[in-house]
Amino acid sequence: MQNNVKRLREERGLTQKELGEHVGVSRQAINAIETGKFDPSIWLAYDLAQFFSVTIEALFLFKEEDRK
Repeated sequence: MQNNVKRLREERGLTQKELGEHVGVSRQAINAIETGKFDPSIWLAYDLAQFFSVTIEALFLFKEEDRK
């Protein structure tokens, strides 16, 4: 699933580690989300959206072909 996590993180001048600390996950988890290797749980998606003050739909780009 495509997302805007990296763009929003970089706009705020945060490292992956710093973002992970804010939402309670590792740097590796943030990297995996940013590169599309891992789809976060709904709660982590919610926490990330809240942190960036955007909707989940603005943060994660949902496409029917991505549906599992």
